[in-house]
Amino acid sequence: MDGIRETFAGMPWWVKWVAVPLLALFVFGGVIASVLGALITIAFKLLLFAALVGGLVFVVKKAGGGSKSSSREW
Repeated sequence: MDGIRETFAGMPWWVKWVAVPLLALFVFGGVIASVLGALITIAFKLLLFAALVGGLVFVVKKAGGGSKSSSREW
């Protein structure tokens, strides 16, 4: 680890803060994009599932008239 620090210590600032991150994005950009896409897809599906379950509960409560006796039968 000290060898890497020594190597970067002699480099200009733009190599450390511009060139290296751009190279990392170029090399790993596809992996980063696919991981972010998968996380966004999972989050969207979880929100959709929650909305559908909430809608189903709302419809069942509206259609059932809110009688307490039917819930005891379960």
